[in-house]
Amino acid sequence: MTRTTTSLHCSRSLNVPDDLAAQMGIRLSVGFDFHEYLSITEVTPTKSRTDPIFRPDCSPIRSGEGYWIAGVDENNKVAVLEAARLYDLSQTNFAEHLESLKAFYGNPARQAHPQDRCTCTAPSAKKIFGRVVYYGDLWVRGDLRGRGLSKITGKLGSCLSFAMWAPDFVCWFVRGSALDKVSKSAHHEPGGAILQLVEHGILDEYWLVWRTGEEFRSLVNLSGRTGIAVAS
Repeated sequence: MTRTTTSLHCSRSLNVPDDLAAQMGIRLSVGFDFHEYLSITEVTPTKSRTDPIFRPDCSPIRSGEGYWIAGVDENNKVAVLEAARLYDLSQTNFAEHLESLKAFYGNPARQAHPQDRCTCTAPSAKKIFGRVVYYGDLWVRGDLRGRGLSKITGKLGSCLSFAMWAPDFVCWFVRGSALDKVSKSAHHEPGGAILQLVEHGILDEYWLVWRTGEEFRSLVNLSGRTGIAVAS
């Protein structure tokens, strides 16, 4: 299936995940202004602070290079959040992008704390380059966890990313304790990021999870045949 055909199918399926979420009493929306996104995340109870990757005051996200998904319940209370952005790594690779701190700051020399650092030892990170989509900041409200809401937003995000960017790779980070939740169709390696960002209170270690562009396209096609994946 070509990108055009897949994107068209996604567009025609736009209401499907919205209907699935609606069955749970959740209304989904997609946004592109990350200042607005921060205004939502910073007043959402129990959600940790949004990482610099998705904070426009730290790492500017140009128009057309990022989106976020938010879901609210019948009382207009935030139920789920997720974000994605596109990196142009045509002249570098994901490992170098992380270790230079350019993944987190528009100008690391000026914005990073002297003790900020990121070490990436995952071998495949050096092979991730070109148009790279990074997913993150996923949060689901406690009373809704385990009900498949993140899968609904994930499928929506997959087709949005494909229709907007047709990436060469997609990737994200998970803690080792959450590896059992990673799809078996996704690659994963330890040492994705050993990260310390002092002023953001981040000191953690993550596994790298990724798919190639071809694998990602096949995933979107498969979801499309089930009538679930969507995009605007």
